[in-house]
Amino acid sequence: MSIYNLVSFCGIFIIMGIAWLFSAQKSTINWRLIRGALGLQAAFALFIFIVPAGSRLFLAINSAVITVLGAASAGSRFVFGRLALPPGAVSDAGEPSLGFFLAFQAFPTIIFFSALASVLYYTGVLPWLIRRFAALFTRLFNISGAEALCAASNIFAGVESALTVKPYLRDMTRSELCAVLTCGMATVSSNVLALYVFTLQEQFPTIAGHLMSASILAAPSALIMSKLVVPESGAPVTLGRCVEPYYERDKSIFEAIINGANTGVRMVVGIVALLLAVLGMVALADLGMTALGGLINSAAGLQVDWSLRGLAGSAFYPLTVIIGVPLEDAALIARIIGERLIVTEVVSYQHLAAAIAAGSIASPRSTVIATYALCGFAHLASMAIFIGGTAALVPQKTAELGRVGFRALLAATLACLLTACIAGTFYTSGSILNAG
Repeated sequence: MSIYNLVSFCGIFIIMGIAWLFSAQKSTINWRLIRGALGLQAAFALFIFIVPAGSRLFLAINSAVITVLGAASAGSRFVFGRLALPPGAVSDAGEPSLGFFLAFQAFPTIIFFSALASVLYYTGVLPWLIRRFAALFTRLFNISGAEALCAASNIFAGVESALTVKPYLRDMTRSELCAVLTCGMATVSSNVLALYVFTLQEQFPTIAGHLMSASILAAPSALIMSKLVVPESGAPVTLGRCVEPYYERDKSIFEAIINGANTGVRMVVGIVALLLAVLGMVALADLGMTALGGLINSAAGLQVDWSLRGLAGSAFYPLTVIIGVPLEDAALIARIIGERLIVTEVVSYQHLAAAIAAGSIASPRSTVIATYALCGFAHLASMAIFIGGTAALVPQKTAELGRVGFRALLAATLACLLTACIAGTFYTSGSILNAG
């Protein structure tokens, strides 16, 4: 253990304190949820980081995910040829890779994993897992069965998780709606998780194991933060009651594969459109802000980075130190975590991979904590997507979803930092789940 483990431990309560300061109703906090969620996270993190059997289990899961990811690339290699070969790889015909191409190497994995998830839904594997997690959350945290079900579903799925609670959305309280949005933005779906694994596996061999654990830890973090920022003041219809997930089962396994693949294609198109629009807008905004900032720097004798990423990095620097990132890496990691709010986690994970490859990160601890902190859709574009997607299912709640949206984004951002604190508390340099 080191001083940074203690910093991360203290960071848990500082991050929760920040959420409490922004609370809509500070006198009605669900303390049972906070105690139960933190206890569950601590037990889980202790198991995977400290207990040898737990570490070996997650290394086995890491190897399994990497193996499946290798199988997923078979289709992209057939369709795109050398463009689909990762850097350093050689085709069966002896042709070397042309380098890394996000569109031809990483994005096809989303389609494959969407189809795989659809098959797991069809066979009942994912519904069974979701029901088990939802029942645990409902009984342990004293929350409604609907929001527990949504949180559990978000461990494995993405924006479509709101569909699992579609019959209950109309009667949800403001706090429950905030929980639905927060859980969506504080977690990542299994198909997009594969994209992050592909992006980082060469520089960070155990990335799959860490992302799997981050996905599980993130759900309780999201519930904690959503209930601190918007505490429950109403009477949830499904309070303390386990509910069944709602989903439309495909008629055959082939239909499941087809529908899953089509869902993956739509997701890829959505991500591409989002990156093109957001990165272009950010570049345009940076032109104006950098020019104006240059005048301010000249007049005041300052050396401030006035770009959106630079300002976000400065804003997140104290939070990055709080979650336990060593000081020598704090500025770089703060910029990577901060920019996620603006340019999405896809870009941030790419920048993290580039920083690792360049040797710019001094401590493996910084890499691990950044991995957990980035494991979520907590950014402005995602907020619009989740509000729009949920409002489409329950139009009569559109105004209320809009009012609670920014609070949910705040809660999701703090939830990702809380997940990083939990990991930082139990991570040690001797862990066999090290950065490799």
